[in-house]
Amino acid sequence: MSLMLVWVSMDADRLAHAKAHPPRFLQRVEACRAMVQECDGVELASMIAQGLAGVIIDVREQHEFDAGHLDGAHHRSKGVLERDIEAMISKPDQRIVLYCGGGFRSAIAAASLVDMGYTDVWSVWGGWRAIKAAGLVG
Repeated sequence: MSLMLVWVSMDADRLAHAKAHPPRFLQRVEACRAMVQECDGVELASMIAQGLAGVIIDVREQHEFDAGHLDGAHHRSKGVLERDIEAMISKPDQRIVLYCGGGFRSAIAAASLVDMGYTDVWSVWGGWRAIKAAGLVG
């Protein structure tokens, strides 16, 4: 996928943020996004309200989580998620919703869980910023 195609698929806010990332990373993110289900902050709010969010995992680094996170979210940084997921979630069909700061790391992490056999994995596109914009943080 060319960098131009990557940029075309992003909204203005994501595009501005993406320009700070190297092209191969962005290509990896877009490939992973194509493998997983995504929701935005508003859709996540709806899942939560309907009791359909399953297990929500914040895959940001510890200092990011400590600075603020979604109530009830579990923390497993992207670096240890694959190692720890089976101890957290034994059923491969359990809904898992991952978020990070903007949706890049969570898309990669979600694709990894799909590769491991988990079948109902979601990534929050827009991440923590989308969650705050949807009013999910007090």
